[in-house]
Amino acid sequence: MKLEGTTVAMVTPFTREDTVDEEGMRENMNYLLERGVNGLLAAGTTGESATITHQEQKKMMEILVDEVKGKAAAVAGAGSNSSKEALDLVKYAEDVGADYALVITPYYNKPQQHGLYEHYKMLSESVDIPIIVYNVPSRTGTDIDVETIGRVAQLDNIVAIKEANPDLDKVSQTIHKLKSLEQEDFLVLSGNDNLTLPMISQGCKGVISVVGNVDPARMSAMVNKAMEGDFQGAQDLHYELYDLMKVLFVESNPVPAKEALNLMGRPSGHVRMPLAPLKKESQDELRKVLLDLQLI
Repeated sequence: MKLEGTTVAMVTPFTREDTVDEEGMRENMNYLLERGVNGLLAAGTTGESATITHQEQKKMMEILVDEVKGKAAAVAGAGSNSSKEALDLVKYAEDVGADYALVITPYYNKPQQHGLYEHYKMLSESVDIPIIVYNVPSRTGTDIDVETIGRVAQLDNIVAIKEANPDLDKVSQTIHKLKSLEQEDFLVLSGNDNLTLPMISQGCKGVISVVGNVDPARMSAMVNKAMEGDFQGAQDLHYELYDLMKVLFVESNPVPAKEALNLMGRPSGHVRMPLAPLKKESQDELRKVLLDLQLI
């Protein structure tokens, strides 16, 4: 399945008993698919990958593949700060039939650039499933640099990067590097909703989106217009969504996104500790934005 366009980094809905709400997860998937998204990501950072068990993560991969059924790209969150654990998860994603595995740069242990390269090289040589690198230095403490991205892009099965470093100049440097290496098929995807429009203008091919959980139709329309070269239409939608893009990060992701879905009556539930419910002032701000967009 084609990866370009809007892939939604889905929240993980939980029941009151703190188990994964499997029916709610399926309901959310169909809601998103009906509104034109190009891909679904389960068990990523927005899916609270840090506090779901590997058993839950693998079950979510199974649900993802079963429910999507080729209607969009099925992307399995499969990273870890342990290369051995990441390999186990990537192999499982491949075994259940996911289209892609999203593999975050190992966090906390702060590997060197050559360590990052070896991490992805080992995964590339061990599986056939296409792998998306996920760079989010604000979460991991490590930023994969342009030179390393260029090296990783030349590995078999490493097909894209979700770039959540907010440095737009780095985006230009990366795409310039990929062109010089004749790696134009390697996709750069936005990992920041509010930077998606300028990143597409630089040559990125879409977004892995948090906002898409809450307003998939408008987010997809914005990306589609930008990809088609209708930057005026995309800009109009960017500013229509801008307050939502900001308020969904007023506190740690995915706390605001899950509260937004709760307000909209969609399956979501609580966040797992150590994340905590949204503060009252943030709730009020979020509710106003949702009312302004007629989402509630």
